[in-house]
Amino acid sequence: MKISVITAVYNNRDTVAQALDSALAQTHPDVELIVIDGGSTDGTVAVLQGYADRLAVLVSEPDRGIYDALNKGIARASGEVVGFLHSDDLFADAAVLARIGAAFSDPAVDAAYGDLLYVRKDDPSRVVRTWRSAAFSPARLARGWMPPHPTFYVRRAVYETLGGYDTRYRIAADYDCVLRLLGKGGIRAAYIPEVLVKMRVGGASNRSLKNILQKSREDYRALRSNGVGGLRALVWKNLSKLPQFWERG
Repeated sequence: MKISVITAVYNNRDTVAQALDSALAQTHPDVELIVIDGGSTDGTVAVLQGYADRLAVLVSEPDRGIYDALNKGIARASGEVVGFLHSDDLFADAAVLARIGAAFSDPAVDAAYGDLLYVRKDDPSRVVRTWRSAAFSPARLARGWMPPHPTFYVRRAVYETLGGYDTRYRIAADYDCVLRLLGKGGIRAAYIPEVLVKMRVGGASNRSLKNILQKSREDYRALRSNGVGGLRALVWKNLSKLPQFWERG
């Protein structure tokens, strides 16, 4: 089974090589690496050129943000399964994609996801938060639950049927997409109860109070537009993050 891993990057020369190295170290035998660069000007493109012979696709051109870049990657993917490794992130170990591939060996599984570690930006060995997920259920989704998006792998045919990322959302298109696939789409998702990805803290959604408020507004809009929940789900979604700070790995 071919797994397509898409990395979207813009002006991130300091960590993108570590992300790609962790993907290239995977033991799964059939991995397609796709990199969509938004027209970086800080030296990122030079770093990417050093990996060009190991990438299935390398695009560097202006885009309309990360969700536009992810859609470009999905459109170019040829793997049966598609997932993302952001340029700040790392796979937890070399067998992550092998475990994901094993989950998709069941033809009834449309998506798979696992747990996530938030780590220090300057030292990914230091854990800041631990996101332990859970088995999917519609009731959990309606209470504001969602799987960690960086661990979320989906059959490419699902994106072709239900669509990718709605670029009208500036911060919460990933949440909207998950709600559409798991809620309206009714796809079957498998939970892998292991840490799959290490994510550096400092993402766009939590970078400032303005962004936090913007994300909350977009989350609420995504909940309402997908018919999953409303204000109660949004409140629970935010409160459920608090225990993540108590567990450090």
